[in-house]
Amino acid sequence: MVSQNVVVSDAKTGIITVSTVSNSSVFTPSAQKPPTAPGYISISKKKLLKNLEINGAQSQRLNSWVDSMRASSPTHLKSLSSFSSEEEHNSWIKRHPSALDMFERIIEEARGKQIVMFLDYDGTLSPIVDDPDRAFMTSKMRRTVKKMAKSFPTSIVTGRCIDKVYSFVKLAELYYAGSHGMDIKGPTKGFSRYNKDKPSVLYQPAGDFLPMIDEVYKQLVEKTKSTPGAKVENNKFCLSVHFRCVDEKKWSELALKVRSVVKNYPTLKLSQGRKVFEIRPMIKWDKGKALEFLLESLGFENCNDVFPIYIGDDKTDEDAFKLLRERGQGFGILVSKFPKDTSASYSLQDPPQASTYTIINTNRYNHVRILKPYSYTYMRYATIIIFW
Repeated sequence: MVSQNVVVSDAKTGIITVSTVSNSSVFTPSAQKPPTAPGYISISKKKLLKNLEINGAQSQRLNSWVDSMRASSPTHLKSLSSFSSEEEHNSWIKRHPSALDMFERIIEEARGKQIVMFLDYDGTLSPIVDDPDRAFMTSKMRRTVKKMAKSFPTSIVTGRCIDKVYSFVKLAELYYAGSHGMDIKGPTKGFSRYNKDKPSVLYQPAGDFLPMIDEVYKQLVEKTKSTPGAKVENNKFCLSVHFRCVDEKKWSELALKVRSVVKNYPTLKLSQGRKVFEIRPMIKWDKGKALEFLLESLGFENCNDVFPIYIGDDKTDEDAFKLLRERGQGFGILVSKFPKDTSASYSLQDPPQASTYTIINTNRYNHVRILKPYSYTYMRYATIIIFW
């Protein structure tokens, strides 16, 4: 008897489920009929057609999941399949206009409010690279983020563990929300003026899952070591299985291997990002919740004069985009080369287009009032430039 795992993908959520079916009943000889000739089996026509139908549906679902994996990276041509016509593309741009084209409107919306910046790391502060351990940000980008943090509270919100992303960014004055927001840490004392009179922020809602995450990590490393190019990353409170360097012919095989491990842990969920599988604790916490927690920690829980801006490129950033829409404050910017479903208000087509993105420049708008947590301050010159 042979058991077969079948992967089913939810196109909207990216969550993967797997069912296990046995094909032992597919070729079961009838007990009432005499033995057949050697090399042949006996099966009724009705049962054969039924099993062919079931197996065909399972194969179709698996193929659908592989297609979803192909489309998970915006660099893949099939990402355009649902937006093939120019008319549909233009319609998407109207709903999510370029943040560069909407520069004047953004300035007016932010006038007189406290800006708070939230930035994803991979694909936003650094380019997407084949080796996740080499996703370095440039010195120019580091200087820019450092200047930004002097004017506005600035947070890095990432799926990476804090230690890893800090080794890339190396700025102690920032807030860090690692593991998709499940590991939150404030600026080092004395490095930021925004937490001078407050205790250091530290929040880990998934702390009880650490032993389980370590256990699953070891199993995934062992399970995937036979798949060339697969890389398992331990992000402390979640795990990532990167398949950017895996041959497409091996993707379905890798998906089955990953799910064969995760299915034994019902309190973990498996989802898909840009050529990566994400394994996270099944708790009500995400990047949107992390954004909300950080705003509260900064004293902006019930503040009408706060203007959060979140810039990200991946599916997990959608939780933050959605939260900002629901709050009716600030906005999200999706960094993507291709149109796709998003709750972001604005878009940037690709990193080169956004090499210089100015949000506020008071050379042109002199004496813009910036609302601080405890005081009103007039700034003669304040510029944010985001370099990709």
